Amino acid sequence: MKITVDEDKCCGAGQCVLIAPEVFDQRDDDGIVVLLDPAPPEDQHPLVRESAAVCPAAAIEVAEDA
Repeated sequence: MKITVDEDKCCGAGQCVLIAPEVFDQRDDDGIVVLLDPAPPEDQHPLVRESAAVCPAAAIEVAEDA
């Protein structure tokens, strides 16, 4: 799994941080997403998929390993 985030799309809702705090964080000044781990361990994959699914701005993209 490889994760990318589009900071320009991010609206700072913070759902990703609530769901997967080991993978996502937010900048203190504006709440924009910060990707902590672009290739998280397998146990985090379900949480990352959920984070991408609930992101109101569709700012999280998940690429599954082939």
